[in-house]
Amino acid sequence: MGARPAPLLIFGAVFAAAFVLAALGYFSLRRWEVAAERELRGQARDTAQMAAEKVEMALVRAEQDAIAALQAAALAPDFGAAAVEAWKARHALFDAVYVLDRQGRVLYPVSWTRDEADLVTAMRAEISQGFWDRGGRRHVEVGGHVLLAAVIPGSSRGPLLVGLRRDDQVLHREVLEKTLGGTESPGSLAILDGNGRAVFGSPALDRAEPVLTVPFGEALPAWRVALYPPAGLSPREMVRRQAMIFMAALALLLVVIAGGLVATYRLVRRESEIARLKSDFVANVSHDLKTPLALIRMFAETLEMDRVPDERRRREYYGVLTRESERLSRLIDNVLDFSRIESGGQRYQIAPGPVEPIVHEVIESFRHPLHQQGFTVDVTVEPDLPDVPLDGDAMKQALANLVDNAMKYSGDRRHVRVAARRDGAGVAVEVADDGIGVPLSERERIFEKFYRVGRSETQGRRGSGVGLALVKHIVEAHGGRVTVDGRPGEGSCFTLHLPGGS
Repeated sequence: MGARPAPLLIFGAVFAAAFVLAALGYFSLRRWEVAAERELRGQARDTAQMAAEKVEMALVRAEQDAIAALQAAALAPDFGAAAVEAWKARHALFDAVYVLDRQGRVLYPVSWTRDEADLVTAMRAEISQGFWDRGGRRHVEVGGHVLLAAVIPGSSRGPLLVGLRRDDQVLHREVLEKTLGGTESPGSLAILDGNGRAVFGSPALDRAEPVLTVPFGEALPAWRVALYPPAGLSPREMVRRQAMIFMAALALLLVVIAGGLVATYRLVRRESEIARLKSDFVANVSHDLKTPLALIRMFAETLEMDRVPDERRRREYYGVLTRESERLSRLIDNVLDFSRIESGGQRYQIAPGPVEPIVHEVIESFRHPLHQQGFTVDVTVEPDLPDVPLDGDAMKQALANLVDNAMKYSGDRRHVRVAARRDGAGVAVEVADDGIGVPLSERERIFEKFYRVGRSETQGRRGSGVGLALVKHIVEAHGGRVTVDGRPGEGSCFTLHLPGGS
């Protein structure tokens, strides 16, 4: 009889341990739900704002082209209804055109309905005398429609007021589908009109609540970009599934408490580490994407507003736009290629080719940032290097990642050396810098995904953590290898060893 309480005591201890773990698991899941919700909203906001900006830019560009074409037609001495009809045939985005002179006479259309007469009257009321004198264009909301109003000077009839009304079906086909057709988002993206109806993308389903909505600018007032969580991937649903798995694990813990505790500890630790790495990856990639986007937008707006009268400076700005767009493409290619590598879908088109043009092309693409940041670059290519089997685009990407890392971790000694030399029957390409270097203990780990060198040495240096992993994958896919040499504080030298053809 005295020994019988032992099983009860053991069962009580197991039950108490399970209860404590259940409580801890519940609070952990709640915190994870909040973190997942915050991360999802952050990604959704970036995606929605980017989608809104892309649509706005495409629409404004189409409107500018249309106004420019109509202005060119208005300068002709025989400008009239026939010229406007010809213009309408080339610009299907606008289903109605109204042309008035400064005295208020309607030059086009020749005949109009009462509703159109009210629309023209309301548009005139929105246009001030200062706008007639100043010229330009603006969006006017009248009678439930958004009109693009513009003053065209210099015609034979004096300044003309033009009102353009968009065709929503053509807007959907020519602007929304072409601009957002390939957009990747962390959820279902939809464009809602002023009445809340989905005019593009996934419709708002019953009982579906959007993660967030982002408004457009004046070109599409009352329209919004809405993001809905993908089916089965909302934070609450994910937490519910995790809770079910956790309860099953607790049931097993009642039988094998020790094994259950170890398994749970390892699972929580691994999930926490993956969540942290993914969060850092998303934050760093988002930051790296925003930098070239901000520069592109700034220089594009400067050029758009004609604030650069000097042709030389204009060409310089165009060059900056090209280089930053190439930088943006490299960042996006890194992320997409990493995704394909993770899914096992990455393929390379390998054929014999020279290495020298690849080296010079990559250095030329970095010419502006290298000069801007005060780097000196030494490029050495041995003559008569043999052709080696390679995928040109993939090898450019690998070399660009090494040059970008050399710039990022160079510190105060801004000197980059790039060399291509014969390596047996193949070719070796080196990228060296005088930066912080790589400790011997970390030389293997730097090629792991998401891993970044050191702690204090890399503070303030943004990076996705996948660049060197991509480099290793690309070189090994070519049958080669990548090595690193150097000491901390004295710089690093990365070498791509590419084997020759058989």
